Amino acid sequence: MIVGRAPLEHRARRRSVSRLVHRKNRQIEAHGIIFHLAVWERLAGRTFPDAALGIDPSPRMIEHARDAERRWPSGAVFSVDDGCTLATVATGSVDWVTAGLSLNNVPDLDAALTAVRRVLTSGGGSLVFTIPHPCFEAPRATWTETEDGAVHRVVGDYLTEGFWRSANPEGARRAGNQHRTLSTYLTALVGHGFRVEAVHEPAPDAKVATAQPQRAGLPPFMVLHARQA
Repeated sequence: MIVGRAPLEHRARRRSVSRLVHRKNRQIEAHGIIFHLAVWERLAGRTFPDAALGIDPSPRMIEHARDAERRWPSGAVFSVDDGCTLATVATGSVDWVTAGLSLNNVPDLDAALTAVRRVLTSGGGSLVFTIPHPCFEAPRATWTETEDGAVHRVVGDYLTEGFWRSANPEGARRAGNQHRTLSTYLTALVGHGFRVEAVHEPAPDAKVATAQPQRAGLPPFMVLHARQA
């Protein structure tokens, strides 16, 4: 999870955050790093060092992030913290929070959104996050081949919420995932005082579509941009 403060002269341009986060997420995924290291946010073609704090509950992941920062300095700092509390972040101290493939790992979504709402500045702070697309990455979801040789996704137990682990040893969800329905995410956002500003369902990039053609027509992730109501 990344939290940050935008300079005053650029706060009017917050609407560009969701597009930038999506772009950076794809760059990070290409390097095989799940932890959201999208610290190179650019607004109006400029970078803002010391404006971002990256957190993760895993000390090992934080060390990976700090190592990347040493090699490619961006001005970001990193801290071991729990996304359900954000204890290292002061109340009302940040303009935006991004969570790349992390809210789907927290066991208590309400606690995480409460913490995000607490640390955001009043009057329009933004939350942008990505999750595995809940319609296609659900418990017992699998692939099936039809008589004509085409491979299609079979939706699993979409309405069964909770922790699940893919049985596919090569699958991205083999490490486990907290599955929630789309309505659960949207209702939770509204219940915690956010309004949804944008939802994106990006198609797989060319590399993924070439390696796994059966995924070409399925969005692997959802990107949601919400703002304090």
